[in-house]
Amino acid sequence: MNMSAAILAATSAGVSWESIIENLPTFENAPHRLEPCGTWQGVQFINDSKATNVDAVYYALNSFTKPIILIIGGVDKGNDYQVLDNLVNDRVKGMVCLGIDNSKLAAHFGEKLTHFAQTNQLEDAIKQAMAWANSGDIILLSPACASFDLFKNYEDRGDQFKSTVKRLIHGD
Repeated sequence: MNMSAAILAATSAGVSWESIIENLPTFENAPHRLEPCGTWQGVQFINDSKATNVDAVYYALNSFTKPIILIIGGVDKGNDYQVLDNLVNDRVKGMVCLGIDNSKLAAHFGEKLTHFAQTNQLEDAIKQAMAWANSGDIILLSPACASFDLFKNYEDRGDQFKSTVKRLIHGD
């Protein structure tokens, strides 16, 4: 969607199709928006910490065809998680709820997935996702919730996710 917006903006500004096609492969999304942040044993990590509502998670899940282990949770904003049911059934092989109170997520998704866990520690969430992951899978942080229970804001959550992933996969 962001790439589409960039194309529309570029064409509106008079940029030629040839130039758009030439430069499209260099398009970089904004931080914390479906941001690739590492690969480990064929598993790709994606930071989508900006996805603080169900609609954003819906678009994130629609962005991938590979199996997803979803890290979701935080401060619920009155979300209706039913909107995600079909995508979760089709694309999510595991879910880790990250937050102080995961009860609403657990009540909605807990019985629907073979791989389901809850934690209030980011590193534990990532390690659990890694334990379920196989080469070709995606570990996606796309919370659908506010971050204020465990983090300063969504940027802090995303930055901590990226640094924890880096440390776990590279030992840095």
